[in-house]
Amino acid sequence: MGFKKVISLLLVMSLVVVALLTGCGNTAGDNKDATTAQTPADSGSKTETDSGSKTENGDAAAISHDKQLTIDIYDVAANYQGLQSGWFDKVIKDRFNLALNILAPQVAGDALYQTRISSGNLGDIVILEATDFADCYQNGLIKDISAEITQWPNLMDYMDQIEVFNKGLPGNDAGKIFGLPCQMTNTSPTSYSQDVIYSSPLLRWDLYNQIGAPDIADLDGLLDALAEMQKIHPKNEAGDPCYAMTLWPDWDGGDNMLGIANVVQLTTWYGEKIKGSVVLKPDGTFYKLTDKSGTYYKMLHFLFDAQQRGLVDPDSKDQDWNAVYPKITAGQVHLLWYSWQVGFWNTADKLADGSAYIFIPVKDQKYYQDSDTYYGSGRVFGVGSGVDDEKYARIMEFLDWYASPEGLQFAHNGIEGFNYTVGPDGKFTIMNENALMDNLPVPEEFGGGGFNDGNNAINQWLVDAISTNPNTGEPYSKDYWSSYKASIQTQMKKDWAAKFGAAEPAEWMKKNNVLLVSPNVSVSLPSDTNDVAVYRNSCGEVLEEYSWKMIFCGSEAKFDALWDEMVEQMIGNGYEELVEFDLAKWQIELDVKNAAAGK
Repeated sequence: MGFKKVISLLLVMSLVVVALLTGCGNTAGDNKDATTAQTPADSGSKTETDSGSKTENGDAAAISHDKQLTIDIYDVAANYQGLQSGWFDKVIKDRFNLALNILAPQVAGDALYQTRISSGNLGDIVILEATDFADCYQNGLIKDISAEITQWPNLMDYMDQIEVFNKGLPGNDAGKIFGLPCQMTNTSPTSYSQDVIYSSPLLRWDLYNQIGAPDIADLDGLLDALAEMQKIHPKNEAGDPCYAMTLWPDWDGGDNMLGIANVVQLTTWYGEKIKGSVVLKPDGTFYKLTDKSGTYYKMLHFLFDAQQRGLVDPDSKDQDWNAVYPKITAGQVHLLWYSWQVGFWNTADKLADGSAYIFIPVKDQKYYQDSDTYYGSGRVFGVGSGVDDEKYARIMEFLDWYASPEGLQFAHNGIEGFNYTVGPDGKFTIMNENALMDNLPVPEEFGGGGFNDGNNAINQWLVDAISTNPNTGEPYSKDYWSSYKASIQTQMKKDWAAKFGAAEPAEWMKKNNVLLVSPNVSVSLPSDTNDVAVYRNSCGEVLEEYSWKMIFCGSEAKFDALWDEMVEQMIGNGYEELVEFDLAKWQIELDVKNAAAGK
């Protein structure tokens, strides 16, 4: 199943996420004419050249843009299928005269992968989970880009990470280059550079204070607080009903997980990480996901308890993410748990009036967090083996730009003059902070249409936003711009810091020894055999079906009966064999992580 964690609306989440509080894009520059030729050495932030002119190293390898090409991108991260449109389409056509055609298994269904694999052409560019990428490489569907990558300076800036990934591909002893890891950083593989973590309890500060700003001991205490919030804030200003939480099933089964996404993510609140059919504990041991004493059961029961108390949106089991985020934007949800979700609510104005979401500690929790994605986040870009020479050159030029400071500014920040301004010191200041949540109209000079509508539909980056932008000396993420840091020193921020004794959520977690950071590593893991793939699919379907039944069942007795029935069915579908495979698979990764951490 395709990964469904991030939607296309969040491609510029760093533009609007007030992640500094919470602890789940783009200088427009001088647009080149579409027929301008560019040489590899001059891609992206480098000096442009005319057709036929030499690069700085003397190579006459200019690329003509006279002919518009359509590039098919098979993309497990995409939440939209079709041609890129709007402002990002203009960015790409102005620079490269390319039309990007997104092929999205999240939209078209999982059968798209098998159909295109069978045809021998997955896409001109492919974005895959690492295990699927290794399978495609071994089956000859991915192009060897070893000779050409050395011509592209922005990609070469990340050659350390790229080489480590490719040397880990099965049978690639020569270390040839086939893949480009997603979301690499220029930090380090053991650091955690952000002020917030990916998942933690996020509550509206104003409502939390209106109920007395209670210390929260455990999940029962969290539900008590949420019940009080729902009591004092049952409807938003438009009269729409509010709930403590709203759920959605359309991300279930992605991101190497077994189970429903909303539960899987919440297990990290207790220091554990689901790895397929097993769960990794803080002590470095694994146990079966079906263990009743484990965190999957615990967090599933948490959602059941919330439902029993009337705190769960009744639409939850039938809606998708595209129905959820408007509810966040409308102020209908009291608990968020992905740091990026606050981008649909938090603004400078809400920080000023105290209604923004922010991390609220729960005393019995310890939080699992992966470190900076120095070696990549787990997905991989590649070039399809069937592309012709003309298309290949244009693709490599585009990918190099996509990893360049200019490309990353578009990916993470938006449009200069619309999403941010550049000061005399070269540093950025945010503008139109609500462009994402309100789909603000984009001026025609930048491509027109709504900002969300024209967002980068690839929905995946080569370089993560926490990386330092050499043009500013600050991270690409606007949450770490000096101008933005200064702007959010509101009374709310000061009050939060005074209550919890730390400036930021991650700082509080570190001071209280409740942040468990796992090193980022690059490691090749075995693909599912045909039998294991069948076990995984059938067990996953049972787990998802029964999990939703349990959340919305009517009694404790029914909950436990459904759990036992579910486990029995999973065992009959090969769960024990799946566990045996996953234990061996994920131990490989754990051993490498332990070595990186010096254990």
